[in-house]
Formats: sequence, C-alpha cells, structure tokens
Amino acid sequence: MSGGPAPAGRAIAWIDGPTPEGTWGDPDRLCLPLSDRGLLLADGLFETLLVEGGEPRLLAEHLERWRGSAACLGMAPPPGADRVRPLLAEAMARSGLTGSGALRLNWSRGSGAGRGLALPGPDEPQGRPRFWLQLSPWRPASTPVAVVVSGVERRNAASLISRCKTFAYAGAIQALREARAAGADDALLLGSGGDLCCGTSANLLVRRGGAWVTPPLESGCLPGVMRGRGLALGLVREERLSVADLLESEAALLVNSLGGRPIRRCGAIDLPVPAGALDLWRRLLLSS
Repeated sequence: MSGGPAPAGRAIAWIDGPTPEGTWGDPDRLCLPLSDRGLLLADGLFETLLVEGGEPRLLAEHLERWRGSAACLGMAPPPGADRVRPLLAEAMARSGLTGSGALRLNWSRGSGAGRGLALPGPDEPQGRPRFWLQLSPWRPASTPVAVVVSGVERRNAASLISRCKTFAYAGAIQALREARAAGADDALLLGSGGDLCCGTSANLLVRRGGAWVTPPLESGCLPGVMRGRGLALGLVREERLSVADLLESEAALLVNSLGGRPIRRCGAIDLPVPAGALDLWRRLLLSS
C-alpha cells in the first residue's frame, strides 16, 4: 500500500541479541541467522502500526492481536508495551523522523529446531524466539485505487494462518502481480466459499443502504485492527458480500492501520468515490 511523499527522516531497525541491548542499524545491513525459521519457513508474526507525533496508534490493540496470534500458533508470547515503547522512542531519535511513520514489529519462532519443519519435542531444547523492528517514514495512504478480483489466489477460511498476521504473504504477492499485469493497483481476494474476503494487505469495507459492512471472519479475512475498531464502535457490521454487492455499492474502502484507500474501479466498472470517504478511516484510528 503506497502513501504520498515520505516525511523527513530515515528508516532505522533494531534486532535483539547478541547483547541485552540488541543491535541498531540500517534495515539493509542488519542480518538474521540463516537458520531462523521466520526466514526459512515464514514461521513468524508481525504487526504494522502508524506512528504520529511519536505515538504508536492503537498499540494496545495491535499487541493484543500479536499475543493472540502467537498463542494460536503455539509460539512464545511476544514482547509487550513495556518493551516496545522504549525501543520506539530510541528509533525516533535515531531516525530523525519528523512526521508520521510506519513501525513494524516482527516475532519469529527463531532457530534451534534443526533442519526441516519439525519442532522440538517437549523434553528437547526449545528454540529461542527472535524479535526485531523497523521504523520507516510513512504518510498514510489515501489515493483511490482500481482493483481486480483475483482469479489465482483465495483465502482459506479453515486455516489457522488466515486468522493470524504471519510472514507468509506469498499468495498476496501473486495476487498483486496479477492486478498489476491487468493495469490495476490491487487485487481483491475471494474466500474459499466464493464470497469477497479482503484486499492483498487490507480489509474491505463496503457501503450499502447507508451503512458500512465488512465480510465476516468466516470468509477467511484477517481480523484487522481497524476492522475490529469499526465493529466495536458500531460503525461497521459483518455481512457476506458478493462481487455483485461491491459493484452495486455506494462506496468501498480498503483499510488497514497505515491508510484507507477508496476503490474507484473494479475490473471495468467504475465505483463512486464520495466526498468524505476517508472520514471513517480517520475516525477508527483516533476514537478511544
């Protein structure tokens, strides 16, 4: 998801070990061990947050999802706010960031299980999880986009992976390649049942009859933080959505924590982009 021109500052990254203080450096120069399961097998989780005025937006909600996903996948609990906030403050100082930014938190199962998929048994030495983060200049994305409905990738509603924000984004990348080849900006994915599910990196919101609706989790969509905010605040409701529902809608948005992009066209069909379409995204981001 692309935003506008990046604010002043440079990207900075940190990775834990080999000392308690960890290591700071350029994201292109810091390294993971080749044995890390996050690198080898996409066996890890991440969260991406918007940072504005030095404050990580919706940090508690992101960390709650992070912890829940780790428990779902049998991973050790990831760090909490007491660890993340001091690292973010230092990242801000080191990067010289003067505007908004994107903070990505990464948690892998680490190394130590040997070659292959198998995990250590309960009586065997367990691998040490690995934590790293990156702060990059970022301006929230808001440009209207053209989309296609992917014909090559679908979300699997029955999979544990669909319920967690893992490193495994190969399917989304292929759907995005398909969209770009068709002259579009992004792709919408269907769920295993054939209903609309989500975008490649964002949840889908559609306005019908004056109300915002989003596909249910049973479609296979990720339980996005912004999506959850909309449901909790009563601003969005769950409803199964077909491609026809989208094409006949009053408006549609792709939303995540880094931006809200109105859908201006799906395939060859133009969709309305009403004034104030992004007000909902900002309200979800800032409401307490």
